[in-house]
Amino acid sequence: MKKRFGGLLLLLCAVILAGCSSGKAEDAGTQTVELVVWGSEEDAELMNQIIQSFQANYQGEANFQISFEVQGESQCKDALLGGLEAGADVFTFADDQLYALAAAGALDPIEQAEEIRSRNLPSAVEAASINDQLYAYPLTADNGYFLYYNKQYISEEAVQTLDGVLNAAAANGKLFTMDWSSAWYVYAFFGNTELQVGLNDDGITNYCTWNQTGGGIQGVDVAQAMLHIARSPGFANRTDEGFLNGVRNGSVVAGVSGVWNALAVQEVWGKDTGAAKLPVYLCNGRQVQMASFSGCKLIGVNAYSQHPEWAAKLADWITNEENQRLRFELRGQGPSNLAVADSPEMAQSPAIAALLAQSEFSQLQRVGGNFWDPVSTFAGNMAAGNPSGRSLQTQLNEMVEGICAR
Repeated sequence: MKKRFGGLLLLLCAVILAGCSSGKAEDAGTQTVELVVWGSEEDAELMNQIIQSFQANYQGEANFQISFEVQGESQCKDALLGGLEAGADVFTFADDQLYALAAAGALDPIEQAEEIRSRNLPSAVEAASINDQLYAYPLTADNGYFLYYNKQYISEEAVQTLDGVLNAAAANGKLFTMDWSSAWYVYAFFGNTELQVGLNDDGITNYCTWNQTGGGIQGVDVAQAMLHIARSPGFANRTDEGFLNGVRNGSVVAGVSGVWNALAVQEVWGKDTGAAKLPVYLCNGRQVQMASFSGCKLIGVNAYSQHPEWAAKLADWITNEENQRLRFELRGQGPSNLAVADSPEMAQSPAIAALLAQSEFSQLQRVGGNFWDPVSTFAGNMAAGNPSGRSLQTQLNEMVEGICAR
């Protein structure tokens, strides 16, 4: 009896264990994974296509319920920090929000960092890192600006210097435009001089020497150069929208803008569409290469996600080579992926080629909130020809005081 009971007991245990094992396998295959993805409205069609391919690739490994919600990339930080646990699992954001998101605990360091570093442009990896630790997945490397020009009016030789562009535009009764109401663009005149601006160690306040009175190039030298440009009959201080309106009505034949306007410009100028790195400009008797702020779009994984492993897989999928290539084809956005950036398609895109050429003279945008308004005020006075006649040094001092305010 003991032997029989023991045999029955062993058989019963085997059945129970088999049932448990079967149940675990079934749970793994039917686990419900709910993920929310945030991105721009313009990305909705692309993102939904990428989500569908992700679900197809991992079909059978889980029961996916992935939804896309519109959330502007520039406001992503504020929306997310309003409630991390209620925020998206995966989200697109501009790289200048990285420090705040990491400090708030919204982002954890990425585990497979070396693999991601190896497949992306160094500048994009830098934009996604803090102290050499990767916190996000690089998505694009195209948030910068360069020169668009109409080859019908402006030669490749003329676009080498800003005076060449201005003279060619004026000779044809046309305009070159740049937005001096935006400090983002105004950085172009200060960035490759000996004058400095950036974040202090607190990650909030700025340091700035744009009012410097010593050295090879002083603050007043840049101010006088801007006044010289503003006096040209070929110059107009216009926003991005004003630039496009001028392209469409024929009054503008050159302007500083970014890849987001590439399709719109090409629709009007067609085969005459030209794009190049920013030109040099005359400052204190020397030609100074115009600089630019650069930036990237990044994909973040919410540290509070209920499904962190799947969220990380989705972020990796969104930013892989195939989907960055798809993003360029559908949205015209420049890739951070090395293989895509080196592809023939990029070389055939005037805007992307110009952006890559300008990248040598660009700097990641790392400034605090007090940078923007003082620079815009100063540049607006320069664009208007300094109508008040106030001392340029005084205006530079006031600008720097505002930039460095605590």
